Amino acid sequence: MLTKRDFYINGHWVAPATPRDYQVINPSNEEPCAVISLGDQADTDAAVAAAKAALPGWSATPPKERARLVAAILDQYNARLQEFAEAISMEMGAPIDFALEEQAPCLPWHTQNFLKAFEHLEWVRPLGPQAPGSAVVMEPIGVVGLITPWNWPVNQIALKAIPAMLAGCTCVLKPSEESPLNAMLFAEFCHDAGIPPGVFNLVNGDGAGVGSQLSTHPDVEMISFTGSTRAGKAISKAAAETLKRVTLELGGKGANLLFADARADAVEWSVRRMMENTGQSCNAPSRLLVERSVYDQTVAKAAEVASSIPVGPAHETGPHVGPVVNKRQWEQIQGYIQKGIDEGARLVAGGPGLPEGFNRGFYVKPTVFADVKPGMTIEREEIFGPVLAIIPFETEEEAVRIANDTPYGLTNYVQSSDRVRTNRLGHALKAGMVEMNGESRGAGSFFGGVKQSGRAREGGIWGLEEFLEAKSISGYDFAGKDAAE
Repeated sequence: MLTKRDFYINGHWVAPATPRDYQVINPSNEEPCAVISLGDQADTDAAVAAAKAALPGWSATPPKERARLVAAILDQYNARLQEFAEAISMEMGAPIDFALEEQAPCLPWHTQNFLKAFEHLEWVRPLGPQAPGSAVVMEPIGVVGLITPWNWPVNQIALKAIPAMLAGCTCVLKPSEESPLNAMLFAEFCHDAGIPPGVFNLVNGDGAGVGSQLSTHPDVEMISFTGSTRAGKAISKAAAETLKRVTLELGGKGANLLFADARADAVEWSVRRMMENTGQSCNAPSRLLVERSVYDQTVAKAAEVASSIPVGPAHETGPHVGPVVNKRQWEQIQGYIQKGIDEGARLVAGGPGLPEGFNRGFYVKPTVFADVKPGMTIEREEIFGPVLAIIPFETEEEAVRIANDTPYGLTNYVQSSDRVRTNRLGHALKAGMVEMNGESRGAGSFFGGVKQSGRAREGGIWGLEEFLEAKSISGYDFAGKDAAE
């Protein structure tokens, strides 16, 4: 078992002020795989103080030099990719092939896109021809607290720490205590890349401890949080006392509208996309809305595909899905599956209990419900597991009404060969993102939602500007602009 009790503060690994051990559980076998320490106020204060002290020097560092140092993080990643992916796989249950091909590569993908966008960031901008002597200057907001989840751990670290550092901010990261090992490796990447002391700091802890301490700390100017809608509301309330900026990327209940003219592989794509990462994605297409004329065949195909998806330990290679992250999550998903049965939805694949052949590990059967009615619990609430709800619709207008009738608004999906229709639906669906016919978001686009999915815009130029403040200056001498930058 790994021992990882120290925190990364001011360029050094330091012991916690008051050790408080926490076991990281391997969800594939329910055995402890590492022990960390949960931080307390003294650790949080030390990390914030280090970030505050480093802020003047880092924010004054020329942007090109900041970009050079951040880019060097990728050299460390490339040298330690296997170790990095194995840590993710072990601590949160992503099958090793998936960890190598999808989870770990989030770091270079986002970093490279941020670096490209950073080249075009305008630090000093004319207000407009109507005010020739007025400028808008973009400046780093200051010390930022970053709170990240366990389900796509390095994805969220990359979407927060990389743009924060590029923008000239200094930061304190609190990763999920369920998946801290990859975050600690990221801290090593930053250190070995030459990121100056205090620019990036890491304190492990839970939401009630370090998370709350960062949210209320008077020297933290911004909190960037990814997690549950419930926790996002609590952070917003806590942060209000110090009037800090809060950006939230929260839950989702994605609608996937499948029309009769969808491509041949649309059903299989929809099911496999739902079961990816064992359903533990806030943007999962968990509600499959199907045009009535192809409903029966879609249900049959969805059941067939779900039943064919193997389940297995995270350390094994292959196309299987792994366990969910912990016992609490497993029990919650089981409760939702039972609720679907009790409320009258038709179970066509999977169901309650462990998959055949397993008596340990937090494994869930890939599950599909048909004849789900709007308003059922499994249609309304985010399950965060491999559970798909299929709902019929008669008209496009009905599909849009069902899709939008949710407190969430993260990602919706459309499956149709009618390009006029897909464009029309892109405008009609209330979500921060809409994906058509299995086409992923383009490089440099943002990730973020509306309503109770939060309103963060993470990625590309939008993700950089989340960490910047706009300052208005009148009587600005644009002839001296380059010297000021």
